[in-house]
Amino acid sequence: MALNKASLAILALRLAGKLSFDMAQRIGRVLGTVGGWLPTRSKKVTTANIRLCFPEMPEDQRRRLVRSSLRHTGQTFMEIPLMWEWPVEKCLGLIREVEGLEMVDRALAEGRGVVLLAPHLGNWELAGIYFSSRYQMAALYSPPHMAEFEDYMIRVRERAGSTLVRGDRRGLVRMVSILKGGGIAGILPDQSPDKNSGYAYGPFFGHNVRTMTLASKLIARSGAASFTTFAERLKDGRGFRMVIRPTEPGIDSADPVEAVTALNLSVEKCVREIPEQYQWEYKRFRHLTPGEINPYNPKKRCK
Repeated sequence: MALNKASLAILALRLAGKLSFDMAQRIGRVLGTVGGWLPTRSKKVTTANIRLCFPEMPEDQRRRLVRSSLRHTGQTFMEIPLMWEWPVEKCLGLIREVEGLEMVDRALAEGRGVVLLAPHLGNWELAGIYFSSRYQMAALYSPPHMAEFEDYMIRVRERAGSTLVRGDRRGLVRMVSILKGGGIAGILPDQSPDKNSGYAYGPFFGHNVRTMTLASKLIARSGAASFTTFAERLKDGRGFRMVIRPTEPGIDSADPVEAVTALNLSVEKCVREIPEQYQWEYKRFRHLTPGEINPYNPKKRCK
């Protein structure tokens, strides 16, 4: 059964990967618009997250942000097959502007490794392609449940030159070695870690949320420089702007709370630049401080 599901998923991605960029975005906007009309899980979670993060925002403005977010989510959903199936150069041709790259080049010229924190903002798959095509880069990943799909995912993500490393203890050791050798490590920093992973609670949009400590440990152990990055979707189908920002002081702190506070603030500042392009349908706040009310099910408490 798992094999069949994986094969169908790969077939769907390959078929969608034959679309033009314009057509993929059009279909994505339609999917997102329909999702905004219906009582979908994505709409429910997006609405809850935006209400949590922007309590000061007028209700009508929040509703507009929800609708815009769902349209962008639909576009991301339809763009990913292009990022996985198109030739690398064709994907890179979608990038119209790059901001902040000199900070990365300066750190590498000084002999330091670089940790790139790429939140689920804009098109993170394109960000991975961009950096792995320019530098020696390794990216942490969590394996999917289907082995055949994992093989496919690794193959398409590594085609631009990146090396995928599992996010376990052995992977951490390998990433430290890569960074000490002057390489680049890419991490998606805004995933909610499970209880078997290293974590601490730190504020994100004013709410203490369970946050990975892995990124901060990598930075501290390797002495690497760190930056946030995202591929901002430009209006009218014009492509993307690649943005690199410095992270907040304290992200390499030995105090895990201080470290994850700096990490979350670094991500939050990026999200506030283009909040409509964040992946708000992800239940980022399901692991608040234990005992707090679960924002997605008020009858339950966070554990």
